[in-house]
Amino acid sequence: MRAWLRQHRRALGAAARKLAAQRSGALLGALAIGIALALPAGGYALLANLRALAGGAQLEPRLTLYLRMEAPRAEAEALRARLSADPRVREARLVTREQALAELAGTEGLAQVVAALKRNPLPDAVALRARQADPALLERLARELRTLPIVQYVQADAAWARRLAAIAGIARFGVALLAALLAFGLVAVTFSTIRLQILTQRAEIEVSRLVGATDAFIRRPFYYLGLLQGLAGGLVALALLWGGLQGLNLQVAELAESYGSGFRLAFLAPGDALAVVAFAAFLGWLGAFMSVSRHLRDI
Repeated sequence: MRAWLRQHRRALGAAARKLAAQRSGALLGALAIGIALALPAGGYALLANLRALAGGAQLEPRLTLYLRMEAPRAEAEALRARLSADPRVREARLVTREQALAELAGTEGLAQVVAALKRNPLPDAVALRARQADPALLERLARELRTLPIVQYVQADAAWARRLAAIAGIARFGVALLAALLAFGLVAVTFSTIRLQILTQRAEIEVSRLVGATDAFIRRPFYYLGLLQGLAGGLVALALLWGGLQGLNLQVAELAESYGSGFRLAFLAPGDALAVVAFAAFLGWLGAFMSVSRHLRDI
């Protein structure tokens, strides 16, 4: 076990020395990987920030239950209390006829119209906020509520939920597709880099085989070289993403302050940032594995 660990430590040291000896090439490789990874990582960060902004603005879909005009206020309050206890409902709020008329009167241009009314034509209503922005769940809940005798009409905001889910799905698919395409590019970059290293050390590899070195012993430094290159690229991607978000926040801060908000674009969560670095290291190792497997057979 100690001998195996010693071999890995030596292979890692050899790979690190190769990167240090080729600083310009290693820097350009890490920069290429970092730029490519920063694009999908930035898209993911923007999606996370927009999702947080939408949640803070309370853009989740809603249901509005318009009750019958003859429905007693006590029954309306009982219905609100029952819906508040429903696990599918985040909040249930009773909007009385008087409150609805007052809000309508406060709308610009409608005060005189409301004043001319001889009686209040608006019914009591119960406004619901669903816990999940699932169009199917909203439609199912709306169908159940329409069967209640006290309910005259149910206005379901399922269309908004469907649009919101579709937009989020398209954005997630776009980020995933971009990440997949760039991942192939990163593997190709590492493949070419390791190929050049193998060709440069061809004579050394042949001599090592003649003196009895195993394939695993020969492959190991190249695997670590690819992994270290990917790791460096992942760190560069995080640095580029952080710098880009800081630059965007200069503009976002000015826009948010005009709305009286302190919203800022947040950096990736620690787990997500670690996943970016780990993914970059894996792609570097994968490119090295493919290159070594291909070219050592030729040698």
